[in-house]
Amino acid sequence: MRLLSDFSPEGDGIPHPGDARLLALGETAWGEALAQAGSDPAAASARQWGAAPAGRALLAAIFGNSPYLTGIAIREWGYLTRLVEAGPDILVAEIIADADRPADPAEDRPALLRRLRRAKRRMALVAAAAELAGIWSLEQQMDGLSRFAEAAIGAGLRHLLAAAARAGRIAPAVAEEAGCGFFVLGMGKLGGGELNYSSDIDLIALYDPQRAQVNVPDGVQAFFVRLVRELARILDERTGEGYVFRTDLRLRPDPASTPLAISTAAALAYYESVGQNWERAALIKARAVAGDRLAAARFLRELQPFLWRKSLDFAAIADIHSIKRQINAHRGGARIAIAGHNIKTGRGGIREIEFFAQTQQLIWGGRMPELRLAPTCEALRRLAALGRIDRESADALIEDYRFLRRVEHRLQMIDDAQTHTLPADDAGIARLAAFLGYPDAAGFTAELRARLGSVERHYAELFEEAPSLAGPGNLVFTGAEDDPDTLASLGSLGFAEPSAVAAMVRSWHHGRLRATRSARAREILTELVPGLLRVFGATPHPDLALQRFDQFLSHLPAGVQLFSLFHANPPLLELVADIMAEAPSLAERLAQRPRLLDPVLSEDFAAPLPDRALLSVDLARGVAGARDFEETLEGLRRWAGERRFQVGVQLLRRRTGPFEAGAALADIAEATLAALVPAVEEEFARLYGRVEGGQFAVVGMGRLGSREMTLASDLDLILIYDAPPASEGSHGGRPLPTAQYYARLGQRLIGALTAAGGEGRLYAVDMRLRPSGASGPLASSFEGFGRYQRENAWTWEHMALTRARPLAGNAALCRRIAAAIAEILAAPRDPERLLLDVADMRRRIAAENRNPSPWDIKNREGGLIDLEFIAQYLMLREAARDARVLRRGTAEALAALEAAGVLPAAAARELGDALLSLRRAHGLLVLLVDAPTALPEPVQGSLARLAGAVDFARLDADISDSAARVAIWFERLIGEPARHAARRAAPRQERRRNGRSTRG
Repeated sequence: MRLLSDFSPEGDGIPHPGDARLLALGETAWGEALAQAGSDPAAASARQWGAAPAGRALLAAIFGNSPYLTGIAIREWGYLTRLVEAGPDILVAEIIADADRPADPAEDRPALLRRLRRAKRRMALVAAAAELAGIWSLEQQMDGLSRFAEAAIGAGLRHLLAAAARAGRIAPAVAEEAGCGFFVLGMGKLGGGELNYSSDIDLIALYDPQRAQVNVPDGVQAFFVRLVRELARILDERTGEGYVFRTDLRLRPDPASTPLAISTAAALAYYESVGQNWERAALIKARAVAGDRLAAARFLRELQPFLWRKSLDFAAIADIHSIKRQINAHRGGARIAIAGHNIKTGRGGIREIEFFAQTQQLIWGGRMPELRLAPTCEALRRLAALGRIDRESADALIEDYRFLRRVEHRLQMIDDAQTHTLPADDAGIARLAAFLGYPDAAGFTAELRARLGSVERHYAELFEEAPSLAGPGNLVFTGAEDDPDTLASLGSLGFAEPSAVAAMVRSWHHGRLRATRSARAREILTELVPGLLRVFGATPHPDLALQRFDQFLSHLPAGVQLFSLFHANPPLLELVADIMAEAPSLAERLAQRPRLLDPVLSEDFAAPLPDRALLSVDLARGVAGARDFEETLEGLRRWAGERRFQVGVQLLRRRTGPFEAGAALADIAEATLAALVPAVEEEFARLYGRVEGGQFAVVGMGRLGSREMTLASDLDLILIYDAPPASEGSHGGRPLPTAQYYARLGQRLIGALTAAGGEGRLYAVDMRLRPSGASGPLASSFEGFGRYQRENAWTWEHMALTRARPLAGNAALCRRIAAAIAEILAAPRDPERLLLDVADMRRRIAAENRNPSPWDIKNREGGLIDLEFIAQYLMLREAARDARVLRRGTAEALAALEAAGVLPAAAARELGDALLSLRRAHGLLVLLVDAPTALPEPVQGSLARLAGAVDFARLDADISDSAARVAIWFERLIGEPARHAARRAAPRQERRRNGRSTRG
């Protein structure tokens, strides 16, 4: 009984049954299995060794602790008997030899699956029983599991290659592993020969297209991708026989964007250009486990310069350290809770020991080839022998590592679960302690706590001089899988989808964005990420804000400068986070033009914008060096974009209010037009000459004219020209008739305003307020404009004209236009006809905007349109009597109407207060949402904060109250009088119709 010969059931560390109920069930099932075997000699042998003290102790250790092993032992009682008689080494050699045999053409896929799953089941039984019995050390157990995994991968690959050769998809020579050009690298614990009991196997699949002879229509890569997919299915598909190994292919270069199998050239190009230091650490353990070993050796040899650097790269060392400093490196003081602790990734866990070794290997391995090896414990021994760490630390960490790996294996033996987490309750801890051979839970927890503390202390010494980069818990984004503690930390920071956030940050480190492709950018980013996540997590919309930030990064040509700027100026990062979280319009502009951040750090960025004259001076400086029209246009776009962005940021930071912002935005637009119009005229004249004595002017309408713009406002414009009566057109190389000349000049101006360039576009333009609307000429003559307004304009056009303001072009013509507009607006009107037209216009607008959202501040009942209609109606009605009531701005108009005795003081006060409330909300909503529909809760909070309200409920009530007051006054001043007027007009209209009928 070789397995039991050195096995003493009374010895220290021998597992005792932790669960009496499980023990009883196992013993019953064992007896029934042997009873069914009847007189089989093997059954008699099983009864004999099972009745001996050592045999009873082994079976009790299995039955009383592991339902998984119990199931295998009952099913494979005959094999367990062979194991007891022959010992583990002979059986493992047989298992591996059987798996490692050449592909058999007579063996189909189901037969292969059965063979490998039976072998895995038996390997699991041997590895567990040999270690439980004390025959195998931890190292022997890990080595046996690793060798079997390698054999199983090779068996699956040979089967697939042989099948492809028979189908004519590859050349017969390629069916041989040695010459196929395809190979599989084992990574992680498989690569290091340290596979744990219930482990995934981490694989990278590569092919050399120069060696692979593939005959398929969709090419070599598609063939090998299918092969890898089938290989994974052979290994991890669960059947009635179980599974072989769970496979993980996410350690390949940039797994989110690369196929399952990639060429060696593509892999080398990735590692040489954007390979990360954590990938260097992972590749320390890489070794060929299946396929073309010659191609694999060449690939690993070519990878050496990336992996082992001859000189000490201190930037890389800092990056390596910063990666792990994102995991809390506690320096003592806090007690580690045992229940529920993750012994792999938690404090003092296995990963910290592995990283301790790998960090030192990367730092010194370029100069010391002796450190270029995979097993963790051997690496620690070499580091000590070479004087890179002290001997005591190495010995302590080796013993800690072996202890924790043993605990890990016993955890996984219980149910064949890939778990590293200790039971969460005392009863579970007690059962695990029994399985590990402790007489009680107290002894186990005391030793475990001491081991974890030892690892923690040694690990923290790596970063003794460096501040922690972690937030509230771990923030680590290396590897291909989510770190559970990191997900928990992201959740505590405020992110609703931690896994998506982790994937996004990993994509930055993979260099998928131009901004993160340089090693230096990624090194700075590693230091920046924890603080960045804290800042974004504190915003009202953390997930959305980070998505917008990712979009912003995607437009950066490079990242080093900006990341350094963020690192040196944390308030700038906070500002960007606020923009991304709360201001989608600003976020979109910033994403399209990251250079908008350039002026943010200037001293005057937070100061109120200068007046219109100083803005023009500043703009002139900005375009002074332009060499041609296109450069002038780009300079105008850049200047206007930066200034509008400045206003938006000041709104967001409450440095200005919507009224002041509206005036500032209008000044920016006016300064831009004042500089653009002469530039367009000059460029146009170069091609078409000039109209002698001709003049051209731009009239601002709508919110531009009234200086009540928002960040979303377009430019409502009317273009007017004047020329001597005898003028026949332009004089130049390509002369045009006068009307056509100014129409085309207007087209050039609109094109310059709306065309997109490298700095975006200047403005959207709306020309529908010109005479005759969309059917009228783009540019109107001064005479034609005046005639149309006096003879043909609709009432709504005169309402719009109350806001008209000549603001660019020929100064004399601008003055004449202003006088003409004042004359037109002051002309006498039929009060009743005016009233009916205004009421009808409001009905038409309401019909086009049925059931507006309460936050559609313009169109809702009692909204800005109602308020502006009141002012415009009263101005048109009273201007003939007192032209002083004419004001372009709504607030100024209300005040003038009150002063003239037209508007009651109560109305002026209530409408003025409502205007303040409604315009503030309207201007801020443009900043916060894309469309004024139902507001999400975070937007509600932002709106209330920016509006200076106590809370959103109070703001909502204020807006509703303001709208109600406007609606009351609209009804009193326009709605009800219009209905009375309509009733009075009805008999007259009827008499006119009857008169026409009689005459007919």
